[in-house]
Amino acid sequence: MKKLNYVERLRITKPIWHCLFILLRAYICIFLYSSTEGFGVAEKITLLTFISAVILMAILGNLLVMVAVCRDRQLRRIKTNYFIVSLAFADLLVSVLVMPFGAIELVQDNWIYGRMFCLVRTSLDVLLTTASILHLCCISLDRYYAICCQPLVYRNKMTPLRIALLLSGCWVIPMFISFLPIMQGWNSIGIMELVEKRQFNNASNSTYCIFMVNKPYAITCSVVAFYIPFLLMVLAYYRIYITAREHAHQIRILQRAGAPTDGRPQHPDQHSTHRMKTETKAAKTLCIIMGCFCLCWAPFFITNIIDPFIHYAVPEQIWTAFLWLGYINSGLNPFLYAFLNKSFRRAFLIILCCGDERYRRPSILEQTVPCSTTTINGSTHVLR
Repeated sequence: MKKLNYVERLRITKPIWHCLFILLRAYICIFLYSSTEGFGVAEKITLLTFISAVILMAILGNLLVMVAVCRDRQLRRIKTNYFIVSLAFADLLVSVLVMPFGAIELVQDNWIYGRMFCLVRTSLDVLLTTASILHLCCISLDRYYAICCQPLVYRNKMTPLRIALLLSGCWVIPMFISFLPIMQGWNSIGIMELVEKRQFNNASNSTYCIFMVNKPYAITCSVVAFYIPFLLMVLAYYRIYITAREHAHQIRILQRAGAPTDGRPQHPDQHSTHRMKTETKAAKTLCIIMGCFCLCWAPFFITNIIDPFIHYAVPEQIWTAFLWLGYINSGLNPFLYAFLNKSFRRAFLIILCCGDERYRRPSILEQTVPCSTTTINGSTHVLR
């Protein structure tokens, strides 16, 4: 792999620097023109530092994932990476189209873009965050079939057509709980007076982009966007954990029996042991994945269902904190689903180090492990 010259490096990094410049300019405008009745100077600096870190982490991390798959032929061969790229695209849109406007309103303590754009921004928020969660669900199902089923079952289940249908569902299903009901005002039926009351602050003469939901919409949206995907993820990862634990037990039995686990050439027993070791590593990431997902989104969706039944008594500050906690998940996903992956890490090093030969993947002739053992069920690259 040849090194990139200066012009090629500039062409690759130009979009990243352009995004950074736009965000920096927006934050300067927020700081200079925000109302004096909102946060103080020290609070604004602290808040902007935190928000900037979240947004930049999400933008750069997800861009790096997408570029890595586009440039690395080996990554493009793995089926699960199609879900990861689509997930990165959804999270990238969250960080570009949703987070900055939420940051402006939060720091400026005022919504200056009008009612129609408020509806559009809210619809995009629900659409993209739901799409991100559904992608996580599809990744868990893909890993379940890859690890817990036989190779033939996985190939039959995860055909290109089914992958395309799953990806389409991740983007189409959120439309029915975002743009369609929000633009029609179905989410505010029965609570319109309360919504209008909270949209305006007569004391400070401020306008807010308020998104309140009635009981039917709160239940429907939460079930579709969180509780069903969460249940499927728990079941899938539980089965993966049980399978990995069984394989770890089999490895110990083989080792006690004196079966060699390293060395060449690999015998059938060694082939099985290598597969078991690879899939056992999957269990080590499950607690991190599920823990981060629950920590980021469970507070928001639990509050989303409870609030309409307690007459909307949840303070606005708690809503904001839980919402940004969910946004943080869009910045964490590249680390959880890509940076923990050995193949992705190698691709990232090649990109960031401009094609340094030290990080180039060994050729097939140099590999000590047969190709079939590194791509069993497509799970090795995903969960290594």
